[in-house]
Amino acid sequence: MNIVLLGAPGSGKGTQAEMITSEFGLFHLQTGEIARNLAQKDKRIQEIVASGKLIPEEEMTMYVIDFLRDRGEKLTNILFEGFPRFVSQYEALENFLRLKGDDIDLVISLDVSQEEAVRRISSRRICTDCGRVYNLITNPPSGDLDHCECGGVLVQREDDNPEAIKTRFQYYEKNTKELMNVLEKREKLFRVNGERPINEIFEDMKKAINNLNGKN
Repeated sequence: MNIVLLGAPGSGKGTQAEMITSEFGLFHLQTGEIARNLAQKDKRIQEIVASGKLIPEEEMTMYVIDFLRDRGEKLTNILFEGFPRFVSQYEALENFLRLKGDDIDLVISLDVSQEEAVRRISSRRICTDCGRVYNLITNPPSGDLDHCECGGVLVQREDDNPEAIKTRFQYYEKNTKELMNVLEKREKLFRVNGERPINEIFEDMKKAINNLNGKN
């Protein structure tokens, strides 16, 4: 079972992805994390990520396919978070999986407004030690708001400022529109209102995934 979870920055897809992978035992492929790791080695990519823009679609596709190929046949049952965003990326991933006798079973879109995205991301903090992500509004650390529960310092990512957030949101909306239209025609897209309590959202997603397995 392979699932794609899409959502604009601030939609809460990272939180939902963790819940889905835990519930269904899926491998969590985070393309945002792949991009940030590449940025540490490549100044050009670092500038792209910091500006809130996307790595060119063909280039990002290559990085993801290489990631999958390097891990071989054993890597199955994947939750793709934030990829694919373009029709070309979807088709490349679909073709790669089908060569292995696999497929993309469901695409979930977690929908929020730009205003909500800015509000949420401006409050996001990341632990410098363990990498755990908090939100000072929706998921704060217990006690001290400046420190993780592991004791590490909480910081704001460089690209989590309001202007970069708006740029990323607008890029997302513009670039995924064509893919969303294609997926709706293929009846592979499940849209979810992301401006609700976390557990309500998760229950909707869980039902959609269980339907793939023939469960109620």
